[in-house]
Amino acid sequence: MNNEYDIVIIGAGPIGLACGIEAQAAGLSYVIIDKGCLVNSLYNYPLNMSFFSTSEKLEIGNIPFMSVNPKPNRIEALEYYRRVAGAYNLNIQLFEPVISVSGMEGNFHIHTSKDAYTGRKVIIATGFYDIPSLLNVPGEHLPKVSHYYRDPHFYAMQHVIVVGASNSAVDAALETYRKGAHVTMVIRGPQVGERVKYWVRPDIINRMNEGSIKAYFNSEIREIREYEADIETPEGTLTIPNDRVLALTGYRPNFQFLTDTGITLSDTRLHPHHNTDTMETNVPGIYLAGVVCGGLDTHKWFIENSRVHAGRIIGHIKQ
Repeated sequence: MNNEYDIVIIGAGPIGLACGIEAQAAGLSYVIIDKGCLVNSLYNYPLNMSFFSTSEKLEIGNIPFMSVNPKPNRIEALEYYRRVAGAYNLNIQLFEPVISVSGMEGNFHIHTSKDAYTGRKVIIATGFYDIPSLLNVPGEHLPKVSHYYRDPHFYAMQHVIVVGASNSAVDAALETYRKGAHVTMVIRGPQVGERVKYWVRPDIINRMNEGSIKAYFNSEIREIREYEADIETPEGTLTIPNDRVLALTGYRPNFQFLTDTGITLSDTRLHPHHNTDTMETNVPGIYLAGVVCGGLDTHKWFIENSRVHAGRIIGHIKQ
């Protein structure tokens, strides 16, 4: 098998697919490699998740994204991106983790769990959803603690702590509450996150005000045990009954993978060094695309404002 390409794209999310579409249109040979399934991060989103954006802002490859909802949901997005990949007959290798990237511009060597590839250029579009930000408290390793939330039914009739105040934490709190869970939110700051979806924020605030969902602000979870947990609040430490903990405190890119390829992280927010006009990193021939560009500021880039990275990158490579 000939595994030599003009471009090796790491990550088969929406932005990785967009890069493949642009490369194909430019007549460049390419392969897209992903450690999981097609649009793996979207697949692992909560089952009932709806996007903040309207469907046209999630489109790639000039293929319309039709939705029956004002805001498309997860299952619609999975179907859309699968159909896009099929329509362009994109060259994709799935369930094939990339182990290392070495070499130099014009002759990069990409080793995976299954094979080896060479590429003149490399595009890293790996997203940020694979590594959770840990609480680093005793008991976090217990089976009842999860950093990902899928379906609310699992939590019915249980005492659930939701740690965090982002969209994912708020969605999990509301959905599990409506399935009969006894929900407590532990929030480090003084209020619900300002970036919570505008049509959801009033709902969670009303549930807190009426006492349906208990919220501790300016608080942190200190220890998790089999049937209870300790919360540090401004009034002191509280111990409450607990069956499940959803630690939805955010995620981060695989910084180790970036630094292993030679990419420098420029500041305390771990922003990967890259030219915003071309998306090329400090390593000539290696580019970044999508939310991986934001370092710890994972709220900066989304599908709708990073899909343009594909055109910038392929345009620079063509030059």
